[in-house]
Amino acid sequence: IQDGPSPSGNVMVTSQKSDRKETLRLRRVTIAGVGLLGGSVAMAVRRFDPTVQVVGLVRNRDKGKHLVATGLLDRFADDIDDACSDSDCVVVATPVDRLAQIVIDAAKASPDDCLITDVGSTKADIVHAVASEPLAVAKFVAAHPIAGGEKSGAEHASESLFDDKPVVLTPDDRTPESQLKKANAFWMAVGGRTVVMSADQHDVHLAAISHVPHLVSALVAKMVPASTGSETDGAEPPGALVGSGWRDITRVAAGDPEMWTAICAANRTAILSEMDRLASGLHGLKSILQAGDDQALFDWLNEAKQAKQNII
Repeated sequence: IQDGPSPSGNVMVTSQKSDRKETLRLRRVTIAGVGLLGGSVAMAVRRFDPTVQVVGLVRNRDKGKHLVATGLLDRFADDIDDACSDSDCVVVATPVDRLAQIVIDAAKASPDDCLITDVGSTKADIVHAVASEPLAVAKFVAAHPIAGGEKSGAEHASESLFDDKPVVLTPDDRTPESQLKKANAFWMAVGGRTVVMSADQHDVHLAAISHVPHLVSALVAKMVPASTGSETDGAEPPGALVGSGWRDITRVAAGDPEMWTAICAANRTAILSEMDRLASGLHGLKSILQAGDDQALFDWLNEAKQAKQNII
């Protein structure tokens, strides 16, 4: 991303922020971590303009060769200096427990005017870790596109994954305004709608609307009783009785356990706070059922229905 006249083959995006137009020009984008989200960023950039060179930081050379052969990447590198040395934008899409260090390393390897952003589901730990490195602070705008799925891997990537999805930007107090404008323009270019808030606010909100619901989904999945019958007694296994409601509420429980362990570890405090609120709500619901108060139960269910409809 650079200022000045547009070189031949660069992408130009016009975004609107505070009634001021910002022009974004891309020649090369590096994706560090080419899975579902990183692969989808690559596809969205390529959809926007196929002349942008997409480079992947891929440690596994066989995987890198495969991603180039399928056309997802133009080339790959297994070394961060090689991957980022001439990039206008670096998107870090690794698990959150490794993300901050890659941002710091990418800042050292990339040009002075490079934008570095990410797709991490937690923000405070990452922003605070990067804050200790002035070079990284000058380039990095933390981001979280609220998009994804229970399936992982680049083979599930989609060029439309971010279309009309919110992308939360969580700049540090020292983030240059110019970089925030670039990040805003970039995420709009791949289809998103940007929202700006603090990293701490982000993590509290995401604990309530994403992280604890994921754990609840996993808990519901674990509640299906184990089969105690034999294959010869004619009894249906418990799993044969589940319907669409169970499938809907447990869909995200199929997510990558390694990724979600890292997310929960990074946002532990906010998650525990929301779990206390969940436990209090569950206790209140149990009390209604124990009292046999069907009108109170109806009111409780109706309030939940209205809350769901208000969000949609």
